[in-house]
Amino acid sequence: MSERDVIEFDVLIVGAGPAGLATAIRLKQLSPGTSVCLIDKAAQIGAHILSGAVIEPQALDELLPGWRDNPPPICVPVRCDEFAYLTKTRRFKSPVVPPQMNNHGNFIVSLGALCAWLAPQAEALGVEVFAGFAGAEPLFDEAGQRVIGVRIGDMGLDRAGRPKDNYTPGIDIHAKTTVLAEGCRGSLAKQLIRHFGLDAGVDPQTYGIGLKELWQLPAGRGDPGLVQHTIGWPLRADTYGGSFIYHLTDDRVAIGFVVGLDYRDPNFSPFEAFQQFKHHPTVKPLLEGGTIISTGARALVEGGLQSLPRLSMPGALLVGDAAGMINVPKIKGTHMALRSGMLAAEHLVADAADRFDAGWRDSASAAELKRVRNIRPGFHRGLWLGLANAALETAVGGRTPWTLRNHADHSALHTLAEGSPPPDYVERTLEPRDRLASVYFAATEHDEDQPIHLKVADTSICVGRCRTEYGNPCTRFCPAAVYEMVEDDGGLRLQINAANCVHCKTCDIKDPYQIITWVPPEGGSGPNYVNL
Repeated sequence: MSERDVIEFDVLIVGAGPAGLATAIRLKQLSPGTSVCLIDKAAQIGAHILSGAVIEPQALDELLPGWRDNPPPICVPVRCDEFAYLTKTRRFKSPVVPPQMNNHGNFIVSLGALCAWLAPQAEALGVEVFAGFAGAEPLFDEAGQRVIGVRIGDMGLDRAGRPKDNYTPGIDIHAKTTVLAEGCRGSLAKQLIRHFGLDAGVDPQTYGIGLKELWQLPAGRGDPGLVQHTIGWPLRADTYGGSFIYHLTDDRVAIGFVVGLDYRDPNFSPFEAFQQFKHHPTVKPLLEGGTIISTGARALVEGGLQSLPRLSMPGALLVGDAAGMINVPKIKGTHMALRSGMLAAEHLVADAADRFDAGWRDSASAAELKRVRNIRPGFHRGLWLGLANAALETAVGGRTPWTLRNHADHSALHTLAEGSPPPDYVERTLEPRDRLASVYFAATEHDEDQPIHLKVADTSICVGRCRTEYGNPCTRFCPAAVYEMVEDDGGLRLQINAANCVHCKTCDIKDPYQIITWVPPEGGSGPNYVNL
């Protein structure tokens, strides 16, 4: 195999989401002579980015004061908020919108389009932006105690890991400081958190899965600026989650569903729950006659302040969703991602990277997470106690003298023997009819002759214990039908349809035996989301 090339920068940023781009832009604003490289595994910047998203604009005002004169391509001022509770057949609209969901002054955006809009502005400042570069592993000094960069994954390996005619070894990118901005459950961040013990003394991180579709409605049906959220059906009271419908311009709507990955029922399918929601009597008429433009799915962090790891380590920093900076009651993290990136840049310019963790914990973002720290874990005891706890925490501004604890999501899954009542679902008629159709609308693309990037440590567990105890929940929690149990001449076996993968990371999180590890495929592989 060919010798690896090495390139060097002052700062390497992994991930072109809002946190990574904010880090890059602020660095160049403050220190134009600093060499900055930003890499992203997607074929194009923004193609792997998925979020609701309604953003608070103040952080963007701080980063780019004149942005409103030249806004991103999808940027709709919020005009009206609605919050409702659903039963199977009815919708009960709340007369009051929860304070955290008051979006007055906020904007509905496509986060992918926002990042694609930010990237050229970073490049104009002198940032080297490389799409299609997947960080495969962190690089350490000889003592293994300091991060010195990242190795980019090899290209042109066959399914067995052997070089093909087009083989190209991945380059090593060295930097004085590496900033991990990979987003939720980043593969490099996961390795470095473990290597440096950054999560020692904090609760396990917890997650949700968000599924989203962008629809084109018939003419005149949209209501630009309307933001709608619901709780209730099709989820049972013991499952955390809810829906969003954001009305854009030109009769387009972003519709989505978020489910906490601490759900208990091994037969539960987040994808199916989302499709059921679309068939509610108050939702289906909105979509009928419309067409899907794009679909996608992504895990999101829900652990809050008590699950936040240390943000600084020798030679590297964690920012944004890679660290867990989301205000779950608000369903917002973009403003925190932007601010964490800006704060990281300010510490780097001041040669104070080792004080970034302390600096962030003394920031307004940390105070914001502290105020809401007990709201999400309050739902571990069900919807109604969770709502009561949320009301209390909101009323006292999070000043209760206790902190509720988090548990690892995979540990919450019940076995088949423990039993769960069957879901109360309806017949579906809207697209997509199944998960494979959804994969098509995600425009997911992988070279099938490359190493499988979903590593299952022991497949005998899949055909034995897991099938008996849990009924192979990976075949249901994956929104892209990656995992399939098939019967052939050799008996029952796990088949991994890696080409379907939309990089949501749910399998890495929810597998009850923790034997699935998601690693990046070849750079440029994966979904190609359109305005998600």
